[in-house]
Amino acid sequence: MRNRSRQRVLNLSLGDVELRLLRVFAAIVHHNGFSAAQAALGMTQQTISTHMRHLEERLGLRLCERGRSGFLLTEEGRQVHAATLDLLGSIEQFQGRLGEAQGELSGSLKFGTVDAMMTNRALNLQGALGEFHRVAPRVRLEIDVAAPQVLYQGLLDGAYQIVLMPWMSSLPSHFRSQTIFSEVQKLYCAKGHPLFDIPDERITDARLKAQPFAGRTYMTDETICGVTFSWSAATPHMEGTLLLLLSGVYIGFLPDHYAEEFVNKGQLRVLAPARMTFEDPFHIAYPRERPSRAAEALARAIVAGVR
Repeated sequence: MRNRSRQRVLNLSLGDVELRLLRVFAAIVHHNGFSAAQAALGMTQQTISTHMRHLEERLGLRLCERGRSGFLLTEEGRQVHAATLDLLGSIEQFQGRLGEAQGELSGSLKFGTVDAMMTNRALNLQGALGEFHRVAPRVRLEIDVAAPQVLYQGLLDGAYQIVLMPWMSSLPSHFRSQTIFSEVQKLYCAKGHPLFDIPDERITDARLKAQPFAGRTYMTDETICGVTFSWSAATPHMEGTLLLLLSGVYIGFLPDHYAEEFVNKGQLRVLAPARMTFEDPFHIAYPRERPSRAAEALARAIVAGVR
């Protein structure tokens, strides 16, 4: 049976239908499940399931297990996924290089970024995207908003050709990285929280340690600004942190530009800013060797938009 399955794979003809099914498969794995991939694919869960069934029938392989226990790739699924990323990456490189040979940028560019960039006055990202379209109108730009660890892994896997994310020292040397700005993070609580009306001079480290803390899933070091907080909740996104803070239960860090509106409305309050403040450097990163011209063009536009 396994030999027959391998023969099917060897005889598989890759047409538009097969490529479409493989793209659906790659999106499912990227989003870690059928339901999570619905928004990205613009499909219902039933349609996604049908696509996966057709792909498995064409390959003669079981690619994943799905059910109450969650989404899990089989060993064959992991191998096919790795081959799929290589194939799709090669197709995109071909399209890009063909466009370059014809004297214009074309193909597609996958750009990943973290959330809460719209309110960042240090970065005119929307202006950069407009400028990129002006210089590369034939490039199909795909933007994904994801957690830093997802962006990092996606850059390594080739799911993204360029990313904007907090600086990570572990990025391999074959990626080009440029720090472009630093985001100021401050500690906040919401109205109704026990610390909301306490003067800063009375907010001691011991008081902070005693409060439920909403951290971020990618911050592995529990000690921040010299305080070992009591981690009681975690989320990878700024909006998730904001929701937790507005519950009135937690304290947590937010970018000052993102929290400003809620501070002005009296919904949030900064806690001990003289001590509980740190800077989070952001960088853009893309492959160092033979990067796509589209990625370089977007990088230049983003850098030019930094205020």
